[in-house]
Parts: sequence; structure tokens; C-alpha cells
Amino acid sequence: MAALPWIAIFIAASTAIFRAPRRLTLVLLAIGYGLAFALGQLHVLAILPIALLLCTGILLQWNPSPLGKLLCNVVFVIVALGLFQHWLPGFQNVKVIDAARFTPDAARYTMYLNFDKPLIGFWLVLTYPWVQPKKSFPVVAVSALGACALTSAVCLFIAFEAGSIAWAPKWPHLAWLWMLNNFLLVAFAEEAFFRGYIQAGIARMMKARPQAWWFGLIVAAVLFGLAHYQGGTALVVLAGLSGLGYGLAYRAGGLQAAMLTHFGLNLVQFGLFTYPFIARS
Repeated sequence: MAALPWIAIFIAASTAIFRAPRRLTLVLLAIGYGLAFALGQLHVLAILPIALLLCTGILLQWNPSPLGKLLCNVVFVIVALGLFQHWLPGFQNVKVIDAARFTPDAARYTMYLNFDKPLIGFWLVLTYPWVQPKKSFPVVAVSALGACALTSAVCLFIAFEAGSIAWAPKWPHLAWLWMLNNFLLVAFAEEAFFRGYIQAGIARMMKARPQAWWFGLIVAAVLFGLAHYQGGTALVVLAGLSGLGYGLAYRAGGLQAAMLTHFGLNLVQFGLFTYPFIARS
């Protein structure tokens, strides 16, 4: 029974990412989060941020005044920050990997299936269709492959030379769950927000200026790096560099390409190198 909400949420994420009818995604979300409340995985306090997201999303569909749009987006950003950082009460995220050590030299790794963070991605793709520009499959595939190869080479080389990771091929038994979580929940929420909302949003606001896309790309990458502050300076720098790669993938191939690039880099490290990093004594 405990897995039922996640089945619905994973399918909802898939329908959102691959542009199925919005109504289908909304129905699946209602089922997934409704089951989570019924099973005690979400508590009553989670209703407030969910209601704020629902209300702002509906209001923005009514094309409010510029002040109304601004207020809705301010509320969204505040709620999104709390969801990203897991600061908001009521969400009982599920621990599925508990302090595991994938290789003897690796730091211990804990993974949760988060109810809070994916709401950011769902809100964005359902409220602002421009976050997910339409791209053909060949464009998405080529953009993702090129950006993933370049970004992985640069970031993993730097991490390897810095002694943060080492060659460590492996395939843990819960790798399939890590893959589902990383692509459908983590990459979805992060790329929809940083590349779709911030990078593309800045470009839309500065559309009369020729360098708008590049400015948006850099700002989103810097903020993405800073969002990883808990991992220390090295991770902030590497995340910022990877954010540039994800941003280039988004510019060329849209949200799907950015997500595939993000997921691809993480998967290469997860399967072939120390994950998450070499433990420091």
C-alpha cells in the first residue's frame, strides 16, 4: 500500500515530462497525493503549501493584472524555496536508502523519495507551458547526448583530479529506484525551475536584448550552484559548471534535453565513479 502514491506520482511525472494531456497529469497527481494523505505519508500542515500552489496556478490561468502576476510568482518562489530545502512541515518523505556505502572509500549516502520537491516541477509545467518548449525527438536526443558528453567530461574530470571521486564501477541493487527518483523527481523539479523558470523566464523578460538567453543561462547556473551550498565550495563550483551544460541543453533541446543531460551526468558518476564522493577522514 505504501508504494501506491509513488506509482501514481511517478506516472504523473512521466505524463508531464512527455506532454500528455494536462488533465491526465492532474488526475494522477490528485490520486497520488490523496493516497499519501490517506496513508499518513502527508500530514495536515502540507495542505497549506499545496493550496497556495493550487490557488496561484489557477489565478495565473485567469490572466490577472501585472501586480497579480507578480504576487502569484512571489508566492510561488517563496513556497518553492521551502519545498526545495524541505523546510515546510507536513511532508513525510520516504527514506529508501539509509546511509549506504556503495564502495569502501565512498561517503555514506541516504536517499529519500520526496513528496515536496516534485510539486515545483508539476506547478511549472502545468502553469507555464513555455517552460517546456516543443522540440522534435531528434533535436532532443542530439542536444542531450552532446551536452551530456561535454558536461560529464568536464565536471567528472575536475572532480577526479581534485580527488573527490575515483574510478569505481558498480551497480547497487536499488539502482533502478535511484534512476526513477533522479530522473522523474530530482531532475524534473530542478530543471523545470532553474532552466525553465529562471533561465527561460529571464530570456522572456529581456527578449528585446540580443544577449538575453546567455544572461539567463549564466544566472540560472550560478543560482543552481549556490543551491548546493550544503555540499561545500567544491560542489557549488561543480554544480554551477554542470548548470551551464544543462542550460545549453535546454537552449537547444528544451526541458527534456536538460533533464536527460542532468540525469546522464549523475548516472555516469553513479555507475562508474565514487558516489556521492570520497569520504574524508
